Amino acid sequence: MTSADAALSSAADPVVEESRVPWIVLVAAARAETARRRPPRTRTIVIRLAAGLVAVLAVVLVLAAWAAQWLAEREAVNDAATVTDVLAEAVVQPALTTALADGDAAAVAQFDRIVRDQVLGDGVVRVKLWSPDGVVLYADEPALIGRSFALDDAQREALAHPSTRAAVSDLSEKENEFETGSRLLEVYRPVWVPDGRELLFEVYLPYDPVAARSADLWRGFAGVTTSSLLLLAVLTAPIVWGLLRRVRDEERRRAALLQHAVEASDAERRRIAGTLHDGPVQDLVATSLAVESAADAEARRGEHESATRLRDAAAAVRGDVRVLRSLLMDIYPPGLSAAGLGHALDDLAATARSRGVAVELDVPTAWEGLPAADEQLLYRVAQEALRNAVTHAAPCRVVIRLHRAGDDLELEVEDDGPGFDPAVLGAEPTGGHLGTRVLVDLAAQAGAELSLATAPGEGTRWRLRLPASAPAEAAS
Repeated sequence: MTSADAALSSAADPVVEESRVPWIVLVAAARAETARRRPPRTRTIVIRLAAGLVAVLAVVLVLAAWAAQWLAEREAVNDAATVTDVLAEAVVQPALTTALADGDAAAVAQFDRIVRDQVLGDGVVRVKLWSPDGVVLYADEPALIGRSFALDDAQREALAHPSTRAAVSDLSEKENEFETGSRLLEVYRPVWVPDGRELLFEVYLPYDPVAARSADLWRGFAGVTTSSLLLLAVLTAPIVWGLLRRVRDEERRRAALLQHAVEASDAERRRIAGTLHDGPVQDLVATSLAVESAADAEARRGEHESATRLRDAAAAVRGDVRVLRSLLMDIYPPGLSAAGLGHALDDLAATARSRGVAVELDVPTAWEGLPAADEQLLYRVAQEALRNAVTHAAPCRVVIRLHRAGDDLELEVEDDGPGFDPAVLGAEPTGGHLGTRVLVDLAAQAGAELSLATAPGEGTRWRLRLPASAPAEAAS
């Protein structure tokens, strides 16, 4: 920084120190939001599709496991019911006696031998014989014989409407206190004593075949489903890839059209600025000179009143020329494209000084290599903030600073004018006056961060923070 810059910065410090007004962020993290709205790259889309396929496979495998478990249990329950019917008709029913129904010990022992020889084994792990009132007349676990338990609804229904019922057993019930493991298949059906009394025959079968059958079914479901999904992915991959290529081609065409539009707009601004400068501005300058010459001629003839009117007209024409030249600077600042941002800001400051505003610049002279879009944004924000100061705060002093804040570029435009109540901006960042909306729109479109600090009597400060890749020496 030069000594003049240092003196300028020192002169501006009191304004900074006196301002204790908090920043209000009008546009926050817009660039990150803009980046999120950009179409994802092909690699990202492929990764997302692959992740989606994996997620679908995981869901399908979980559902297949559940379906296999359910089908295996249904098959096992039906098989258990069939086995129980065969055992009841071929073994248990012929072995029932009146003495057994009456609880005779010898009859119970005789029935136990039959059960252990012909019923119990790898396929049947427990046998019980119940009376309708819930008394265990027989069990292969002797500790249960003679004990009473309340029959559940399904057991009473099987006795009331003779049928075979099968389900996965609830081993937490008191009658199952001697069972081991987590699950068994429970089947019960009515049988009849020779004298016509009805008893309930109950068997327990192991659950292991259900698990084995479930695994077989799951492998079948998983294999078919996985292969189908993979085949679908293979068949649709060329279609997806073609669509992605078309999307990318459209994006490139759209970017090219936007670039052409920007270039056409820039060329149109140059054309309009050139036409105004070479046509009406030059004509008005010539007119002002002619009118001034006519005023001198009138003065020499002694027509002082007429000469005064002509000089007033010449002054008005020169004022119009200044307005048009200021408008030319707004339409197309020649310093920005020809000499860079620093010179363009100098021209901007010179224009504001002619309107009664003392403008001080704290802008390093080594800003080079900035993208054209960033230069345009910095210039436009400075221009609009300075225009607001000229319109609403003049006469005042304005300080324009451009510096690096970490990896970002930061532009501050500060005036010591009357300031205003930020509540007038409204709840939305686009509220308030047209100038404020212009600044917000400019920052939002470029993805920058725009903040405001102002209060009545405290002046106004604008801050634009723009991620950029300016060279490190620019900040020195």
